Amino acid sequence: MRPRDRYSLLADIGGTNTRVALAEGGRMLPETIRRYANAEYSGLDAVLASYLAAEGGVDCAGACVAAAGPVRDGVASMTNLDWTIDHDAVARATGAEVVAVLNDLQAQGHALGHIAPEALRPLVRGSGTPAQGASQLVVGVGTGFNAAPVHEAPGGRLVVASECGHASLPVRTEADLRLIRFIESAHGFPGVEDVLSGRGLERLFTWVSTEAGTPRKQRAAEIMTAMAADETLAVATGRVFVRLLGTVVGNLSLIHLPFGGVWLIGGVARAFTPYMERFGFAEAFRDKGRFEAFMRDFSVSVIEDDYAALTGCAHHLQGLMRKMP
Repeated sequence: MRPRDRYSLLADIGGTNTRVALAEGGRMLPETIRRYANAEYSGLDAVLASYLAAEGGVDCAGACVAAAGPVRDGVASMTNLDWTIDHDAVARATGAEVVAVLNDLQAQGHALGHIAPEALRPLVRGSGTPAQGASQLVVGVGTGFNAAPVHEAPGGRLVVASECGHASLPVRTEADLRLIRFIESAHGFPGVEDVLSGRGLERLFTWVSTEAGTPRKQRAAEIMTAMAADETLAVATGRVFVRLLGTVVGNLSLIHLPFGGVWLIGGVARAFTPYMERFGFAEAFRDKGRFEAFMRDFSVSVIEDDYAALTGCAHHLQGLMRKMP
């Protein structure tokens, strides 16, 4: 049994896996990280029970959960998983006195400034040095798609939740319009996440192969393998994916003005990192007509730390606990 009220519990719940760890103060403890396949559990309560048992029992001072879905009044509804995460249920499962439930992108935003420099890979260089406290933007590309602006305020960091992955795909070319109609016919609404995600990559491959007159399906992992082997359809799919990603991230940058930097996170974003320059991410990102020069003020980097959300949870929770009477 670990000492009482010394540790806090952290959980990062994605559409496929849940990562759980302990924190001491604001420091996430890497040696305590455990990973769980969501399909093997009935809900978060079961995951947390398994984790706490594996750790030999922990009386938690606090708990912070990051969920891939919208959070309202302490309740998170998972977008790509049939789980509901409830503030009170987390408190009961962990025994924690202080509990926070965040959107996963919010947790990533709270991690900025606390990630090892070697886990940050620049994609697009911005012009000049950003002012201290400049706004930033975190964009997640993985099982789903979402983004969260990060602002430094007098009372502390503010990371604003959104569900922008379910906004409409942009149209820049005639081919984009055909893609939207293709997605719409199959799924009813052509959202950003329907293309810019792991499953979206599979839909995009089906569309590209259909456009080529040889319609077929492939799994995302198979597409990435074929892309590495320079297979024609996979490369064409990758080019469209990167161009659309650049367009959408550019749009979000104009909306939020992240002069402090744009940060891409998620397994799909990391998988595409070697192809971003080749497939024209920077060009698509800056393709904003008379605002093209303005877009050069924004830098874009990839966060290659798979546990950044847990780090963000630890720092957010520490901030809450400091404010407790």
